[in-house]
Amino acid sequence: MRKTALSENLSLSVIAQGFWRLTGWEFSTEELVSFMNGCIDRGVTTFDTAEVYGGTHCERLMGEAFAKDPSIRGKTELVTKTGISRAMINGEPFGYYDTTYDRIIKSCKESLQRLQTDYIDLYLIHREDPLLDPWETGRALLDLKKEGLVREIGVSNFDPFKFKALNKAVDGQLVTNQIEWNPLCYEHFKSGMIDFLSGNRIHPMIWSPLAGGRIFQETDDTVCTAVRAKIEEIAGRHGVSPATIIYAWILYHPVGAIALAGSSKLERLDLAIQALDVQLEHPEWFEIYAAGGQQIR
Repeated sequence: MRKTALSENLSLSVIAQGFWRLTGWEFSTEELVSFMNGCIDRGVTTFDTAEVYGGTHCERLMGEAFAKDPSIRGKTELVTKTGISRAMINGEPFGYYDTTYDRIIKSCKESLQRLQTDYIDLYLIHREDPLLDPWETGRALLDLKKEGLVREIGVSNFDPFKFKALNKAVDGQLVTNQIEWNPLCYEHFKSGMIDFLSGNRIHPMIWSPLAGGRIFQETDDTVCTAVRAKIEEIAGRHGVSPATIIYAWILYHPVGAIALAGSSKLERLDLAIQALDVQLEHPEWFEIYAAGGQQIR
């Protein structure tokens, strides 16, 4: 498995395993340990989660697995996130963002307890907060690094403006932006985020590379239908699965992305890993791009 260096101190496997749906997998601790070791055996050593996933339960389940097999933690790079909070308003759950200093510090320490680990390899601000004070948020992230509680820091779902603001506040120490990108989603191409990351040699992490499976579902959406047909055609040329072609398409881009797989099945993870052996042709990248409704002038 190839690794991508985010900094001098941290490299991630180019295929990472996401655990955002972990609570729905209904794994026992023993089954989760087996799954994690299966990922490691395949070279997929980067594990991604967040405090908000499963209402903090995903972190807790992962921590129980780390405690059951302590060897796993030392073989993996652990990514988690903060910034999305929950409150009860008039008896109903209400979600909001909180990237204040005290909340970030408290959130990180709570994640460490749930994950049953002494440090987090990569700690991300999960979403753009309209009340973001980059200097306050940045001070919290830098203090966590100084304490040795996190190795590296980054963001998720940020546009170029907020990324630049927070990165200035942390003296250029943000090492990634975890963003959505797939053949149906080009938000971060249109915002200039991909170009910004490429120009600054910052490697993004990509969530939902398969569009949550929507690409493979029968639908009346003509763009989705066109994308699926084109991907299946290219997959036939290469003798691999359509899912493998999508991962190969993302990895082909010079930004040097890290793609997140999210299935509970190791055989589906294998389809992502096979993308590393696909020699995608340059025009094929644009065939998928154009099928997704993007104009080539």
